Amino acid sequence: MRLRIPSDLNGLLQAGLLRSVGSLGIKVATAGLTYLTYVVLSRTQTNDEYGHFAFGLALATVLAILAGAGQPMAILRLWAERRSKGDAAGAEQAVAAGSGITLLAGLAVAGLLCLATLVYLPFLAPSDTANHFFGAAILILPLALSEYNSSALRAQGSLWTALLPRDIFWRLALPGLVLGLFAIGIVLSGPDALVLSAALLLGVLGLQMLAATRRGYAILPARGLAPIRDHWRQWGGLSRWLLLGALIETAALNADIILVGLMLDLESSGLYFNAFRTAGLMTLFTFAIELVIAPMVAEHFHAGNMRKAQAITALCAWAGFAFSLVIFGGFALFGDEILGLFGATYADGWLILMLLSFGLLFDAITGPSKIVMMMTGHERPYVAIFGAIMGLGFLLQILVIPVWGLVGAAALNMASRVVAQLGIALWCRYRIGLDTSLVGVFAIARLRDAQAT
Repeated sequence: MRLRIPSDLNGLLQAGLLRSVGSLGIKVATAGLTYLTYVVLSRTQTNDEYGHFAFGLALATVLAILAGAGQPMAILRLWAERRSKGDAAGAEQAVAAGSGITLLAGLAVAGLLCLATLVYLPFLAPSDTANHFFGAAILILPLALSEYNSSALRAQGSLWTALLPRDIFWRLALPGLVLGLFAIGIVLSGPDALVLSAALLLGVLGLQMLAATRRGYAILPARGLAPIRDHWRQWGGLSRWLLLGALIETAALNADIILVGLMLDLESSGLYFNAFRTAGLMTLFTFAIELVIAPMVAEHFHAGNMRKAQAITALCAWAGFAFSLVIFGGFALFGDEILGLFGATYADGWLILMLLSFGLLFDAITGPSKIVMMMTGHERPYVAIFGAIMGLGFLLQILVIPVWGLVGAAALNMASRVVAQLGIALWCRYRIGLDTSLVGVFAIARLRDAQAT
C-alpha cells in the first residue's frame, strides 16, 4: 500500500527535514570528534587512568543533569507555549530565569560533590586516588550550562549558534590539545583530562553567549534572585518533573558505567564506557531530529493541531529507525574492529556492544515518545513508567554484575530499555493521541478525517 502525505503537510515536513539534516550533520561531526577524543585518550593513557576519566565523565554527566534542574527541557516547552499565546516577554523572562537557576544549581551540586569526596578521603586505600571525583565536580557546571544554552537557543530557532560551540569547537579543541601535550611529553591523567575538558568548555560557552547576544537571542541569566524565585514559584512543579525525567534518561545511559566501576574495576568501566558510547552512535539521527521537533510538537499540540504533531513524530520515527538499522548492521559485521580503535584490550566487547545496541534500536522503533510526553504535559507519567522500569533494571544489575559481569549489565540494560520504551509509546498512543512508533505514519490520514468531521 502506498502512503500519501497530504499536500498541506509537505512544506512542514520538508522544513523539519531540512533542519534535521543540518542538525544531523553537526551531530555526525560531533560523534566523530567525540569518538576521536575517546580514542586519543585511551591511546595516550593507561587503562587505569582512562577508566578514571570514563568514570568521572559519566558521574559529571549525571550530576550536570541534576544541576540543570529540568530547565533545558522546560525552556523548550515554555518558549513555544508562551510565544504561541502571544507572551513574548514571558518567554524571554523564562530563558533568563532558567539560566540563573542552572548557574546556581551547578555551583551547589559541584560543591556538594567536593564535600562528599573530602568526607570519603580517609576511607581510601593508600594506593587509591579521589582526584577523578574533584575533576568531575569541576566539569559539572560547564556541562549543565552548555546543555541549557543549547536548549534555549534551539527553542528560539537557532541551530548553528546553539550547537557549534559545544558540539564542534569544544570537541575539536580537546583531542587536539591532548595530542599536542602528548607530543611534547606531557601525558594527562584521567583527572587532568576532566579539568582540561571543563576549562575548554567554559571558554567556548563564553564565545557562544557573546555571539548569541549579538544576534539578538535571549540567553543571559537573570539579574538578581527575584526573577528566579518568581519563575520557580510558577514553573517549579513542571521543572521538578522534567528534571526527574532527564535524570532517569541520563542515568539509563551512564549509571551502568558508574556501577561497573564501583562493583568491578575502573578498567572494566572503561570498556563498558567505550561499548555504550559506540552503541550511542545509532541514536545520532533520532537525537538530531528531536532537537528540531521538540518545540514544534509543543507548539502544534498546544494549538490543538494534532495532525501536524502526528506528521512530525512520524517523520522522526522513520528517519531515526532507517539510520539506526544501518548502523546496527555495521556493528554486527565490524563491531570488533570498531572497538579495537580504542586499543587491543577493548576489542573483545562485541557482545556487550550488540546487547546495548539492540536496546537503542528499539528506541528508534518506538520513535520520539519521550519528547512527545515531555512536550505535551505528560512528564509525570513518563517519570513513573520509564523511571520505575529502568530503576528496577538498575537494582537487578546490582545483583547480576557480581555474577555475570559486563554481559549481565548490558543484557539487563537492553531488556529494561525495551520494556520501558514500549510502555511510554503505548501511553502516547492511547492517552495523548499521538502514535510515536513506526506505524504512526498511518494515523495522519485518520486525524485528517477526524478534523474534517
